[in-house]
Amino acid sequence: MKKLLVLSLIFFSIITSAYRKPDVYEIDATKNGYIHNNRGLMYMREKCYYAAIQEFKIAISLNPDTQATSVYYNNIGDAYMKIGYPDYAQDAYERAIHLYSLNFQYYQDLAKCYKARNTLSHQIKQYSNNSNPLNRVMLGLLYIESGDVKRGVIILDDFAMSEPDLLITRSIKQYIKEKVRELN
Repeated sequence: MKKLLVLSLIFFSIITSAYRKPDVYEIDATKNGYIHNNRGLMYMREKCYYAAIQEFKIAISLNPDTQATSVYYNNIGDAYMKIGYPDYAQDAYERAIHLYSLNFQYYQDLAKCYKARNTLSHQIKQYSNNSNPLNRVMLGLLYIESGDVKRGVIILDDFAMSEPDLLITRSIKQYIKEKVRELN
């Protein structure tokens, strides 16, 4: 009788046990890239720029050549600008624009970087001679950064009128409104 009771207890404990399949971890570089980007942003808020740069570099290496990577490049550019290295920031901002050319913030950051490097006049010449329509966005921002706000607004407005369906156009129109308000 005792044996039957012990066997039945063992049998019921096995049946009702909380056995779970072990967790299977997937290696997802994209997800890990987001995690490292978020850590970098946290370090930026804490003003730990070197750690932020390292986290952004890890995010870029885990998830290269995607639209999300453009965000990582822009973030690393911001970190370089905060510590006073606009040369490194320029490369990061240019890569961000190359990966995703419809984010107006990237163009604004690059224009500020050119101003910090004192290369506005050279960049104005370079972007004036280019046939890419999106280079007019950069040209307008460069004129605004150099102090010729009216000319820059005219170029940006011309671009917004000629390319009304692009994703970047709404941000440009908002920016133009802000600059016109500042002028008045």
